[in-house]
Amino acid sequence: MSPIDASSASRLQQEIEDSFDEELESELSESLLELLGDDEELEEAALRHANHLDRRSYFRELFRLQHELIRLQDWVVDQKLKVVVLFEGRDAAGKGGVIKRITQRLNPRVARVVALPAPSERERSQWYFQRYVPHLPAAGEIVLFDRSWYNRAGVERVMGFCSEDEVEEFFRSVPEFERMLVRSGIILLKYWFSITDAEQQFRFNMRIHDPLKQWKLSPMDVESRRRWEDYTRAKEAMLEETHIPEAPWWVVRADDKRRARLNCIAHLLAQVPFGEVAKPPVVLPPRVRNPDYIRHPIPEDMYVPEIC
Repeated sequence: MSPIDASSASRLQQEIEDSFDEELESELSESLLELLGDDEELEEAALRHANHLDRRSYFRELFRLQHELIRLQDWVVDQKLKVVVLFEGRDAAGKGGVIKRITQRLNPRVARVVALPAPSERERSQWYFQRYVPHLPAAGEIVLFDRSWYNRAGVERVMGFCSEDEVEEFFRSVPEFERMLVRSGIILLKYWFSITDAEQQFRFNMRIHDPLKQWKLSPMDVESRRRWEDYTRAKEAMLEETHIPEAPWWVVRADDKRRARLNCIAHLLAQVPFGEVAKPPVVLPPRVRNPDYIRHPIPEDMYVPEIC
């Protein structure tokens, strides 16, 4: 292998640093802690954050796992597997964060995220699972549900959007629905992200004080804080009624975001055995150069203004 010249090394360094950008931006939010005042509860939560996994170890392991996710993706496509992963948990539990790290380097044509809005009037009149079925994977696809049909056992039940009879019918139906999915060849994984009362309080306050994250805090989220105990009872009933051998629940300790992401991704990889997929070497052909080709200039006013 020929040595890398200074120009190429500099460019490579830029590419590596660019890979860190999203993570570095999220790290900046920690500086907002000082804006939260002298609240003792928040101070305790901040101290917990100080014990987080150090960034170097976190990035090293995250990139290793993301490399394994690419191998898994290749295997899913090659073997025509169908994978469904459900992510459930309280508001601000970190579901979106781990989904983002899973899909960050994957092909969006293979791995896609489903985050459905509240059902329409028509959808409310349908069979409950009907609006989820069209989003299930075909062969060679991975579908990640950012909240799923378990809305009925959680937010819908706690907020009174459905009756207790409908909840009971859901608990009767969902094990059979999931067994049917598994019998059809779908690999179904279910994760519950578990955070403490104090940690959710801390994260909600972070969102309140961070203009870039305020959009994440909906009126429903605010109301969920008041109904913490109702959500706890609903979660306990859901896990008890729907933890089945064919599709068990896996609980992720999520107070530490970094560890939660790494633990969840590592566990997901272990649930779908995969191997190497042989790929032909990629060889770039020489570019065709035609003597009559002339590259025409682009008008200056079509360029995006350079502000930096």
